[in-house]
Amino acid sequence: MSRPLGLEDIEDLRTYERGRDAYRRHIIELKQRRRVGVGPFVTLLFENRDTVRFQVQEMARAEKMMSDEQVQGELDIYNALLPSPGELSATLFIELTEEAALREWLPKLVGVERSVELRFGAGAPVGAVPEAAHDEALTRPTMTASVHYIRFPFTPAQLEEFAPPVIVAVTHPDYRYETTLDDATVKELWTDLDQ
Repeated sequence: MSRPLGLEDIEDLRTYERGRDAYRRHIIELKQRRRVGVGPFVTLLFENRDTVRFQVQEMARAEKMMSDEQVQGELDIYNALLPSPGELSATLFIELTEEAALREWLPKLVGVERSVELRFGAGAPVGAVPEAAHDEALTRPTMTASVHYIRFPFTPAQLEEFAPPVIVAVTHPDYRYETTLDDATVKELWTDLDQ
């Protein structure tokens, strides 16, 4: 796993507020290289230390967390999203907002978190594995959640082959789409794999 975030990595609310606008601009730019749409409403955000730190900072800000214990609770949750060496970590979003669409699609997409893969080179694709703790909390047999946390564990051979063209594919029976990553995204993701 990337070095876990600690309390020393999270700014207190006043310090964070002073630099928040510049930090948000940096994170928005970073997420543009790490966010990948697949089909009409599935999006993957490939997580790293910066994206996770931003999430914790924003949670601390929104909830007005003043104690180390409160912030540590968030760190304990979000550190699980950091990729380990030789893997990528992503948050999968089902981006539907209308109630009717949610009622239609969330039951259809049960298992979508296990139906994502990265294809590149001549070898077998790297399949998604749900993050264990979140999977236990989110998985239901009749309806999926709109957010999932997944990992892509690479073998040493797959690490050697990781280069453009790289395709992210969702292979769920009710949602089959794929997207080819641009070179900037592949380069950005390589920074996670090459730790």
